Formats: sequence, structure tokens, C-alpha cells
Amino acid sequence: MIRVLIVDDHPVVRRGLRAMVDDLPELTAVGEAADGAAALALVAQDGPAPDVVLMDLQMGAGMHGVEATRRITALPDPPAVLILTTYSTDADILAAVEAGATGYLLKDAPPEDVAEAVRAAARGETVLAPPVAARLLGRVRSGRPALSPRETEILGLLAEGLANRQISKRLFISEATVKTHLVHIYDKLGVDSRTAAIAAGLAGGLIRAG
Repeated sequence: MIRVLIVDDHPVVRRGLRAMVDDLPELTAVGEAADGAAALALVAQDGPAPDVVLMDLQMGAGMHGVEATRRITALPDPPAVLILTTYSTDADILAAVEAGATGYLLKDAPPEDVAEAVRAAARGETVLAPPVAARLLGRVRSGRPALSPRETEILGLLAEGLANRQISKRLFISEATVKTHLVHIYDKLGVDSRTAAIAAGLAGGLIRAG
């Protein structure tokens, strides 16, 4: 029996996923969490741990899915973490994979695909939704240097309208370091201004609009 922990900030989504999981004889839902911190606590508590964590990415003001994934996969003998989200930008995908996620699915996937992904994750296999795999393959084939997680984070803050000083305070780095990152971002994106960098990031799916 594959034990599944469901993590999502929307009760309706959690209820639907639990019904789907419990409807399959080889799967069983062993708990629910509304944010990453609650999920981490459930995984780390004494007793049988889940085999697979179905993890949303954005969960309101609570700990987001990437940070929760990073902390969960750092535990001794951690469960597999399978991301299930509506977001498919390069930034989200790369951050989740680098945090240790075993797979990445989109919420519009058919229930049978989600169920099979849970089984595969429990076996230790990597599972990527076709659009996600296509994005990653496209990055490999493009030949353009990929932005680092930090560069992607700074590009996202640019899109929020933050100035260099505000970015430095937000990330606890110096303004000089911010400027150095911007030089690298401009070079990798082939642009020469903040506006052009934001436009290129949005067009390329590196960051989310809004």
C-alpha cells in the first residue's frame, strides 16, 4: 500500500485528491496539510511516514512548496515529493527539481495520470508532465545559458517593480551583488535594459505575469 500525504491550501482540492487516492486499492491517503510547514511537521512526526507527498507550489502566506520540498527531502529517509500545481514556468520547474522533487505534474492532468505518477514516484522514478518535459527539453536545445535560481529570483523581483536597493534588502545581499547578477541576466537573455529583461522573462516563461 502506497501512503500519500496531500498538501494544498484549497480544501476542495484536498478533498478531491483524497477521494481519488482512496478510490484506488493500492493507494491510501494518510493525511492532509494546508501549507508546507504543516506538511513538514506531518512527515517528521513519529510513526509511519508517507511514501509520496503530493505537493502544491503556492500556498498563500504559508510555507511554499519549493521550501517545503527542500526541507522534506533533507530529512533522513524522506518520502518522494511529487509537485502538483497550475504553474509551468521555467522558474517554478527548475526550483522544484533543484529542491529535490521527484516529479512535476500540472493540475489539469487526468486522474489516472496522477495516480500512475504517484506509483512511479513511490518506485523512485522521475515523473514529468509532457508540457514540463517539453519546457526542459527546449531549454537544453536552445543553447542559451540558463538563468541560475538566484538570477531567476532577481528577474521576478524586477517584474514586481523593485529597485536594486529594494532587491538587496529583500534578498539580504549588497546592491553591488544585485548589479552583478543583472549584468549576467542581461547577457544571458540578450537584452540591455530592465524592461527588456522582464519582457524576455515573461515571453520565455522564466517568470510568471502578475
